[in-house]
Amino acid sequence: MPFQPIKFYQTGTFTVGNRLLNPDDRSVQSHQDRINSINSGHRACQGCGEALGARYALDAAMEATGSQLIAANATGCLEVFTTPYPETSWQIPWMHSLFGNAAAVATGIAAAMKVKGRSDVRVIAQGGDGGTTDIGFGCLSGMFERNDDVLYICYDNEAYMNTGVQRSSATPAAARTATTMPVGPNPGNVFGQGKFVPAIAMAHEIPYVATATVADLRDLEAKVKRAMEFRGARYIHILVPCPLGWGSASHDTIRIARLAHETGMFPVFEAEYGVQVSALPIREQLPVEEYLKPQKRFAHLFGAKPKLDMIAKIQERADRNIRKYGQAPQQEVV
Repeated sequence: MPFQPIKFYQTGTFTVGNRLLNPDDRSVQSHQDRINSINSGHRACQGCGEALGARYALDAAMEATGSQLIAANATGCLEVFTTPYPETSWQIPWMHSLFGNAAAVATGIAAAMKVKGRSDVRVIAQGGDGGTTDIGFGCLSGMFERNDDVLYICYDNEAYMNTGVQRSSATPAAARTATTMPVGPNPGNVFGQGKFVPAIAMAHEIPYVATATVADLRDLEAKVKRAMEFRGARYIHILVPCPLGWGSASHDTIRIARLAHETGMFPVFEAEYGVQVSALPIREQLPVEEYLKPQKRFAHLFGAKPKLDMIAKIQERADRNIRKYGQAPQQEVV
């Protein structure tokens, strides 16, 4: 565990701000002097997981670096909804890259800072799953191989949401998208395709790799801060539900992100130099149906004739994730 979990029932509050805690125990977002790297006024959809994930991650990075931070941002939802010309919601040094070269642009920024002798200035590259797992995959792998001093953050909403919800290589099996329609004997996205980039990042044996969700703010902030303790290439992969593309209620974003973890659909762990060092245990494993049913992109699995065979295959994958990454429920010691 990268941090000491706070049991909110001990403080008598369930609020995100957790202002009843001692100042040293509070999250970055609960401080009145937080940076607000992404300010109000952006044009994200209601319940956008990416807007939440980016705000959490960038504010944590700013605190960890003493506000000495530059961000390179791939084309995609995050870039579009935060920078409608001539406006911007960014309150940090921020650069828009092409769809596929955010890692390369960030590498160039880091190299420039090194030449200028500004070792105090840190660099983040960020993009969605399309710009990370597909279009920008070559630049990202090159950044890993060279061990460039950049933290790359992928905000994974599991499809190309900005251009009409097309399949990416992060789209889960059986999911409906504009290019994987719910038709035929095996509707939705094909089983056995795609890639899990955190595992590929671990294969490069870079200093730090982590996954997180927007459902656990304290875990996410702790991992960003931990990443900033390293020099060299680092990678954080954050699951950010998309109400529009997933067909979920805007108020369910956090709940669905939590279910992704608690069903085993999305493993949450840390690795250093290619070796896993921690995992966020599941409190109580839930069946994958709990995660799938609130999302219209999986509605075809639960029709008049439920696709029980496909649901069983999804459950097998979730069970395998839990075993592989050591996330089985643990008995709490009182």
